[in-house]
Amino acid sequence: MVDFTVAVADPDTGETHQVDIDGQDANRFVGRELGDEVEGSAIGLDGFTLELTGGSDDAGRPLRADVRGPNLKSILLEGGTGFSPERDGERKRVTVRGREISDAVRQLNVTIVEHGDGDVADLLTEE
Repeated sequence: MVDFTVAVADPDTGETHQVDIDGQDANRFVGRELGDEVEGSAIGLDGFTLELTGGSDDAGRPLRADVRGPNLKSILLEGGTGFSPERDGERKRVTVRGREISDAVRQLNVTIVEHGDGDVADLLTEE
């Protein structure tokens, strides 16, 4: 069974809230890609629209928006998600996961794009 921890970022307040989801709610995210917009009802935010912005898999490897599919891939990076160079010109081969959400993903990062009715903190702590 698929289960995720969803980190919900609210750009209006600058706060981030974590929500654990599983079962049918988690299955709504499987097969989606980074950059897709989903309804917030899966995590208890009815009327909200969320954008998938990132995440990591069960081993902590990041999802990268420029890698297709849900599989692992070893890519040469100069910086960005998965690698922070310490000097100019530094490159490194890093294993990352593709942009498609699969059952190997454990954490999702989402940002609220459209607000619904109610306060985000109150809606997420009611459950």
